[in-house]
Amino acid sequence: MFCRIRSSAIFGVEALPVAVEADASTGLPVFSVIGYVSSQVREAQDRVRAAIRACGINLPPQRLTVNLAPGDLRKDGTRFDLPIAAAVLGAVGAIDPVILSDAMVLGELRLDGSVGRVSGVLPGVMCAKETGCSICIVPAENRQEAEIVSGIRIIGVRDLADLICYARGDWDGNKPVSPDGESCAAGGGACGNPDAGTEPHQPDFADIQGQAALKRCAVIAAAGFHNLLISGPPGAGKSMAAQRIPTILPELTREEQLEITKLYSIAGLLPADRPLIRARPFRSPHHSLTPAALCGGGKIPQPGEVTLAHRGVLFLDELPEMKRDTIELLRQPLEDHHITISRVGGTFDYPAGFLLVAAMNPCPCGYFPDRSKCQCSLAEIGQYRRKISHAMMDRIDLHCEVQAVTYQELTRESALSVKKEPCINSAMMQKQVNAAVKIQTERYRGAGIHFNSELQASQISQYCPVTDAGNKVLREAFETLGLSARGYHHILRVARTIADLEGSEMIGEAHVNEAIIFRNGD
Repeated sequence: MFCRIRSSAIFGVEALPVAVEADASTGLPVFSVIGYVSSQVREAQDRVRAAIRACGINLPPQRLTVNLAPGDLRKDGTRFDLPIAAAVLGAVGAIDPVILSDAMVLGELRLDGSVGRVSGVLPGVMCAKETGCSICIVPAENRQEAEIVSGIRIIGVRDLADLICYARGDWDGNKPVSPDGESCAAGGGACGNPDAGTEPHQPDFADIQGQAALKRCAVIAAAGFHNLLISGPPGAGKSMAAQRIPTILPELTREEQLEITKLYSIAGLLPADRPLIRARPFRSPHHSLTPAALCGGGKIPQPGEVTLAHRGVLFLDELPEMKRDTIELLRQPLEDHHITISRVGGTFDYPAGFLLVAAMNPCPCGYFPDRSKCQCSLAEIGQYRRKISHAMMDRIDLHCEVQAVTYQELTRESALSVKKEPCINSAMMQKQVNAAVKIQTERYRGAGIHFNSELQASQISQYCPVTDAGNKVLREAFETLGLSARGYHHILRVARTIADLEGSEMIGEAHVNEAIIFRNGD
C-alpha cells in the first residue's frame, strides 16, 4: 500500500515542500529511508518504529520503503520523524491517509511516542500556506510559533497518539498549550500573550556621563542605520554606548518582526516563551569568533552573526583583536546587505542588513596619546591600527573618538539629577530617531528602501539634493581629504540623515560639515 504525506525542508532562509512517500510491500522486513537524506533523517527509522510500538501498534513484517522527494534536495534534521511515521501508518492501513491529504506535518519523535520541538516551524507553516495546505500539524511546543501565520489551521500534537486520533477522526479539538506542552487557560498567561511577564531593566543613555558627541553619533547612526566606529581609552563608555543603541532604534514593523522571527526559527534560537520577536536583535560575539560563525556556513550552512543581527545591531568590541581575515569578510555584507554562501550542495543567500557598531582602543594599551600612561611605540601603534584595512574603514560612515570622562562632567551630571533637570536619555534620543525614520519611510515608500544607508549610488542624486553652499564644502573635502567615490557617497548618505533629523528637505552646508567631521577616519 502507498501513502504520501506533505512536509517541508529548510533551504537557506526558506522552506521548500517535500513529499514523504511510504510503500509497504511483501518481502524481507526491512525499513529503509531514501531521497538524499542526512544521517539524522536516516536514523528516523529506529525512532519511528519505537514510537509506533509505544502507541500499541505493531508493524506487520513487510518491506517498508520511505522516500523523501524531490531527490535532489538535501534533507536534514529531525523534522521529518512525524511525517515519516504518518506515512508508514498510512501505508500499513493503521490510519486513513485521506484525512491528512490537505495537511503538512512537522515534528521530532522520541522513543516513547512523544513529539519534540523542532526548528524552522515558522517558514514551514508559511510554505504550507503558500502550497495550498489548509492544516499544519506541528509539535505542541511549536504551536504558538506556528500560529503567527494567519489563514491556516494549526494543530499541536503532544505525541504520536494525538496524530493517530486526528487521522482516525477522533480528534476532540486543540486546547491551548504552554511552551512546555501543558494545558493552560485560553487567553491567559504565556498562551494568551506571547510577551507576558516582566521585562528586564533596559539600559539607558542617561547612564552615560557626558560624551555628548558620542550620543550625537548614536542618534545619527540609529536614524539612518549608519555603521559606527567608536575609538577611545578604556572606561570611556564605548561598550556602554553600543549596548544602549537598541534602546533608541525605531520599533520593528510587523513585516520585520516576521522576517527576524523566521531567521531565528531556522537557527533554532527562537525563545520558547516568545514565539514572535518584537525587539531588534543585538548580537555581541567575542572577538575570537571564526569566519563561519560570523558570516554563516558549515557543511550544511547555518545563519551567522551578520544574519542573526539582521534589522538590528552587530557589536564588535575590541575590533583590532579580531583576525584580519575575519574582519575583511564584513566588506561585502556591509555594502550589499546580504551574504551569499556557496557550497557543493547549493548556493545560500542570507539577509545581512545590520547596523555595525565597532569599538577599539587607539593603541595596544589603550591610552594613546596620553604619554603619561601610554608606553607604546609608534611602530606598535601603526601595526595595531593596520589590522583594520583602509577598505574596511572606508565602509564605516561614522568615526567617533571619545575621551575619558572628566571629574567636572561626572559631578555636573550628578548635580543635574539632584536638581531634577532633564539629561539626554534614550527616550529623548529615540524621539528624534523616530521623527527622522518617519520622513524616510514616506520618502522611500514603494522603493524597497528602509533607511538612508541603503541608498544606491545611482539614487543619490534623486534623494539627496544639496544646496550650493553644501556642494562647495563637498568639493573642497573631496579634493583636500582625497575621498574615494565610496567615501563621497557615504558622506552624502550621512548628511541626508542629519538633514532628516533637522526636518530639512535640502542638505545644507551645516549637514555636510557635520557628516565630514564624523568621518575623520579619512
